[in-house]
Amino acid sequence: MLLIHCPYCDEKRPEIEFAYGGEAHIARPLDPSALSDEEWETYLFIRSNARGRHHERWRHIHGCGRFFNAVRDTVTDKFETTYKAGEERR
Repeated sequence: MLLIHCPYCDEKRPEIEFAYGGEAHIARPLDPSALSDEEWETYLFIRSNARGRHHERWRHIHGCGRFFNAVRDTVTDKFETTYKAGEERR
């Protein structure tokens, strides 16, 4: 079983306690109403889907309930590090 470290609880817990929240560090447009349909589509749906090292959002749904960021290798499925939401990309 994969263990994921929650930076808020400071514990490694089974992956079943967590939910994937998508790619991390995607900034919401300042004025969404000014975007074209294509730009809005890109913001909502288009992600890098990188092979290898990837920054992701996770939520500890069966613990503290908070969102945090993680760096995970999508090839090996190993987590390099986790860090609190709002912190700089590692």
